[in-house]
Amino acid sequence: MDELKNELQESVVPAIEIKDVVKIYKLYDKPRDRVKEALGLGRKQAHKLHYALNGVSLNIHRGETVGIIGTNGSGKSTILKIITGVLNPTSGQVKVNGRISALLELGAGFNMEYNGIENVYLNGTMMGFSDREIKEKLPEILEFADIGPYVNQPVKTYSSGMFVRLAFAVAINIDPEILIVDEALSVGDVFFQAKCYHKFDEFKKMGKTIVFVSHDLSAISKYCDRVFLLDRGTLLGEGTPKEMIDTYKRVLVGQYELADKQEHAAFLEDEAFQQAAKNGKSGTSVGVNPDALEYGTGQAEIVEYYLTDDRGVRTTAVIKGSVYTLHMKVKFSAHVPAPIFAFTIKNAMGTEITGTNSMIEKAYLESGEPGQMKEITFTQKMSLQGGEYLLSLGVTGYNMDTFEVYHRLYDALNITVVSDKDTVGYYDMDSEVKVTDVILK
Repeated sequence: MDELKNELQESVVPAIEIKDVVKIYKLYDKPRDRVKEALGLGRKQAHKLHYALNGVSLNIHRGETVGIIGTNGSGKSTILKIITGVLNPTSGQVKVNGRISALLELGAGFNMEYNGIENVYLNGTMMGFSDREIKEKLPEILEFADIGPYVNQPVKTYSSGMFVRLAFAVAINIDPEILIVDEALSVGDVFFQAKCYHKFDEFKKMGKTIVFVSHDLSAISKYCDRVFLLDRGTLLGEGTPKEMIDTYKRVLVGQYELADKQEHAAFLEDEAFQQAAKNGKSGTSVGVNPDALEYGTGQAEIVEYYLTDDRGVRTTAVIKGSVYTLHMKVKFSAHVPAPIFAFTIKNAMGTEITGTNSMIEKAYLESGEPGQMKEITFTQKMSLQGGEYLLSLGVTGYNMDTFEVYHRLYDALNITVVSDKDTVGYYDMDSEVKVTDVILK
């Protein structure tokens, strides 16, 4: 009876409890200001306070796979370091109920002079495991890392890929109750990433708790049961992956309305935010490539371009299977007969995946005249696999028999496709599968 009672209590107690956590850093304009303030030489306060976390409270339940998303500088890595004890909060409470294995930074805790096996023991000991436990798990660790004879070489000779394979193998194979991962898979190859995610599935089936920070929204969508969204040290919300990814997309383009203006006064008063708002770029430039290749005669110019999702919200992240629209505004400075408006989408390796133009689509327009502005929209269903893509745009046409390029922008915009189901190849055929019984005679 007592054992059953203890099991019920353990299932109710969260794996991680965080209450009103604040983390403040002092920022100095110059290194000497820090010294002067420490010595009490200056009359004025030489530092500014930066809230890396500002009153964050969250609970993570046992057996959950939880994602934490947000822009750079939102406090994601800070909160993981506080959970693992690498950092202490300025105020607030953190309770961890279970043995943690964490992969926060590439090679953290490794001695560069030791070989791979020695670092396995060193890293495992730092996590609180005994030599006997590490020895029992060593064959699994080495098999998972799959770095061959390099395991007997000093880790300072390793490539970044070998480094993360060994570090992750240690973290994930020493039977932790809670696994914490911070962007550690970005340097592994696709086969290693697949192996890691397969291990995640095994962990979930075993009832382990996983806390996962990543900019890979497709991975967040596919593997997480619940997602927390941070922005500038503040917890904006929690919910299903779809709900939080939708909200994150609004944050990226500056269209998230803060629920409590007083609570987030520091956010609104931030000089960088105000300056961006004055420039009309409080998020609309997210994903735009400032070094995009452009050329043309200049008789027509693409002056604005962006994507909107199925709700009409500007975004650079599109959920696979949803309808989205590409908007392009073109200004004419000369007479342009029958302009052709086009776009292409390439993958990160530069392979053109798809594209179309107004002539192919038989959307013929009248000529463009000096001083005119035209908005062109392409609306379609997103069928590409989850991943990162590059958008190129163009305005061309024929002047008599001569083909003219009025304006082209190559790799102008980054598009993130968010998917929880990726099939083989570049795009999803959206197949409907049926399995029926066949009666054998």
